[in-house]
Amino acid sequence: MNSIKHINNALSDLDKEVETILLNWNIPLNEKDNLMLPILQQKRVLTQTLEDLTYLKENPPTPNQACGISKYRED
Repeated sequence: MNSIKHINNALSDLDKEVETILLNWNIPLNEKDNLMLPILQQKRVLTQTLEDLTYLKENPPTPNQACGISKYRED
């Protein structure tokens, strides 16, 4: 699945952005929080999407049946 590869690449890019912000001593801590919040929100959505796609890849639904993601998720 190309989607899984693209999501992994996006997650890696987000990790690099967070690391860059954290290592920049010129940015005050409260500003770092403000800069990282949207990045971490994106990361959470991408991580959940990756988990869902991985589940579907490993457990493909049968024709004319729901995919079962809601049963798999814990939250």
